Amino acid sequence: MDYSKTVSDATIESLGACLHNTSGSVPLHERFRALFTLKAVGDERAINVVAECLQNDPSALLKHELAYVLGQIRNPVALPKLESVLRNVNEDPMVRHEAAEAIGAISDPSSIPILAEFQSNPAEHIAVRETCEIAKAKIEWDNSPEGIAQLKAGKAAPTERETIEAAAKAFGDSADDYEPASSDGNDAPFPTIDPAPPSALSDKPALESTATLRAELLNVKLPLFERYRAMFGLRNAAVQAGMKAGRDGGEEEEKEAVFALAAGFADKSALFRHEIAYVFGQLSTPTSIPSLITVLRDDNEEDMVRHEAAEALGSIATDDVMTALEEFVGDGPRAKTAPQVVRESCEVAIDMAEYERSQELQYANGLSGSTEIEA
Repeated sequence: MDYSKTVSDATIESLGACLHNTSGSVPLHERFRALFTLKAVGDERAINVVAECLQNDPSALLKHELAYVLGQIRNPVALPKLESVLRNVNEDPMVRHEAAEAIGAISDPSSIPILAEFQSNPAEHIAVRETCEIAKAKIEWDNSPEGIAQLKAGKAAPTERETIEAAAKAFGDSADDYEPASSDGNDAPFPTIDPAPPSALSDKPALESTATLRAELLNVKLPLFERYRAMFGLRNAAVQAGMKAGRDGGEEEEKEAVFALAAGFADKSALFRHEIAYVFGQLSTPTSIPSLITVLRDDNEEDMVRHEAAEALGSIATDDVMTALEEFVGDGPRAKTAPQVVRESCEVAIDMAEYERSQELQYANGLSGSTEIEA
């Protein structure tokens, strides 16, 4: 639904007050919900509210998420704000990295020069440099003959229907025999703009295709962009396998795809490791829980990786996940020594987990009390 046509200026102002915490008493997780409600609205009013908070808020975690949302809205009007954050060397590198990734998500060719500038600066923070490398490659790919052809064909990313049909084909079934992964009318299994288009799954047997993608994922001689493509290809392989779990090796295939992704946690690049955790958050598979908890509890791991592991765990929401997250908040045994961004991530993740375990219909529920929108 296009909320921008049904949400009043007064409601936008109310969401902005929640996001900006003008009262001084809004919990961080409620601010996140307001943010993702504004993402659903997605018009210039919402962009301006989000961008203003990005310039002024003290929380690196929230600012990182604000930049992410601006990229996902994919409106070039946000580019000057994002470029300003990227150029601010006094800003937290995690926030600047997300600003660069958001620029890549918007994918305007006019952004290539600034991304190239920061990619080539040896004095720049490595996570920022690497993100600019990937974002620049994504924009170039999106505007290449291959990328344009896939976009015109509606295949810039596999739709849910295509994923179902691929799984059905493996068994000679009808795609109509398969339940869709979601029932909200959104064809994409992951309604996100990812940092790189997924590598296409081959016609080879699933385990063989997974082995090929794993080799590409872990090949440090390949450009990061190509390794990211393998990463998102493995994500899609896990989705396909999950659809046929319990039938002819589906569970084994899903585990192999997840284990292949988990092997990426040994990579030297913190950016790469953080993206592995992000993908696990998309998959929300219990198979990834042990590796994510290990990352979250590792005091020697980079904050951006631990933060992403926490949020990924929040999307899974099992009892052991809740126990691990609660270690980092309130009077938890790790709360006093954990970095602020990790503590805050666990707070938000617990709210996400409670949502997953609840009967709530929508996480981004900032409009739930509004009479402007009919259910």
